[in-house]
Amino acid sequence: MPYAHITGWGMAVPPKVLTNDDLSKIVETNDEWIRERTGIRQRHIAGEEQTPSSLAVEASFAALRVANLLPSNLDLIICSTSTPEYLFPATACLIQDRLGATKAGAFDLLAACSGFIYALNMGAQAIRSGSVRNVLVIGTETLSRFVDWSDRGTCILFGDGAGAFVLQASEQPGGVLSAVMHSDGSGGNLLSLPAGGSRHPATEATIREGLHYIYMDGKEVFRFATKVMAQSTEEVLKSAGLTKDDVKVIIPHQANSRIIEAAARGLKLPMDRF
Repeated sequence: MPYAHITGWGMAVPPKVLTNDDLSKIVETNDEWIRERTGIRQRHIAGEEQTPSSLAVEASFAALRVANLLPSNLDLIICSTSTPEYLFPATACLIQDRLGATKAGAFDLLAACSGFIYALNMGAQAIRSGSVRNVLVIGTETLSRFVDWSDRGTCILFGDGAGAFVLQASEQPGGVLSAVMHSDGSGGNLLSLPAGGSRHPATEATIREGLHYIYMDGKEVFRFATKVMAQSTEEVLKSAGLTKDDVKVIIPHQANSRIIEAAARGLKLPMDRF
C-alpha cells in the first residue's frame, strides 16, 4: 500500500488588508474588543478581480513549485470551498483548466470550516487505494462577500485567501498517518448561509431579509468547537498510534484564539504547542 506524503505547499492572500481599526469605522467595535475575543488583528479582503479560483491557482502553482511537479502530472484536484464561484461548473474544474492539469479529475467539496481536513483525508485515501499518485488539495474562500458588515459578531471573523497541498504516493512509510471525520447536522442552524441554495433561491424577499449573509450563533458554536477539537485530537492520535508527547505542534483550523485556548486546556497542553 502506498503512503501519501505532503510534498508541496502554497498559499495566496489578496493584497488588501482590513485591520481592526478599519473595522471600527464601519461597525461599533474596536481593536481591543476584537483581539480580546478572537486574537485577530487583521484580515485580507478580495478585490473585484479576485475569485476563489484565481486565489486557488496562485496557491496551487506555489505548491507545485515546492513539490517540483508539473500540473500535467496531477491525477486529482480536490477543492474545498464554501464560496464556490458557481453551483456548477465546479470551482475545481476552473482551477484544473487554468493550471493546465489536463489529466486530472476535479471536484468541489463543501464541508465548511473542516473542509480542508476532509479534502486532505480523501486525497490521502485515494493515494492509499492505488488509484492515483499525485493529488492537489485546495482550500479557497472569499467569505467577505457573504458577510453582513453591520454585524460585528461575524464581520470581524472572516477574510479571504487560499492554501494548497500536493500529496504524492511513496513507498516510504510516513506522510498522512491518520484522520478522523465526524459531523453533527443537528447544529446546522447555528452557523449557516440561509439563502442562495435550492431551498431558498434568490428572490427579492431573501435579499431584503438579509438571508444571503452568514448567520452565526457565536456562543453555541464556541461551546461545540471547544468540545470537539480536543476530542478529535485525542482520537486521531490514538488512531495513529501516537501520544500527545509525540507531537511538537498542533495547527487548528479555528482562527479564534479563545477556542484554541479552550482546546489546549482540554488537552492539558501549553499554548506554545499551538
